[in-house]
Amino acid sequence: MMNPLIQKIRALENTKVKHIIYRRLKEFESFKNKNKEQWFSELCFCILTANSKAKSALKIQKELGTRGFCNFCSDDVKACIIKHKHRFHNNKTKYIIEARKYLDIKSIMQYIISDQGEYKAREWLVENVKGLGYKEASHFLRNIGCTSLSILDRHILNLMKEYGYIKKKPATLTKKKYLEIEITFKNLAESVDMSLAELDLYMWYMKTGKVLK
Repeated sequence: MMNPLIQKIRALENTKVKHIIYRRLKEFESFKNKNKEQWFSELCFCILTANSKAKSALKIQKELGTRGFCNFCSDDVKACIIKHKHRFHNNKTKYIIEARKYLDIKSIMQYIISDQGEYKAREWLVENVKGLGYKEASHFLRNIGCTSLSILDRHILNLMKEYGYIKKKPATLTKKKYLEIEITFKNLAESVDMSLAELDLYMWYMKTGKVLK
């Protein structure tokens, strides 16, 4: 018998949501044509999303723009984060300023991905960019067009628990636990014939009613 989660995903494929998700995936794919400042802005957006809401992170990204993320002083970056009532403004500001040493993140990622693959690119991000864990690094890579990594945020984990794919939602996601759950998520994606990036958008929509990034 088909799992109810798979049934709901299949049902969504017959609605306008499918077309919205298709367009979003095309936007991610088109990131390869954007400049290094836009790639860096996306990295900063993903730093902002750690333990915080994507909605307010989007507002900050829109206001600061590439110029703000790349050039504004720490006080101005922090003021924008505070203005939008985003959590952990001190740490997020520090991480964004420190990440500027990887302003050419586009070249770094393109080299690692072409030479070693998406998983190695994620490892590099987690090891080198403060403020990024496996979820945030996966999020960044998905947003620049990668498709084979899972973004295990609370919405995805809650759905996986609700439909019996994991026994319980982990209090903390260690590397070992993240990779373990990612295998389950990958198997689920294969069962519905989707990339992990596509499945994430469907499941995120199921919990939030939105298709963000």
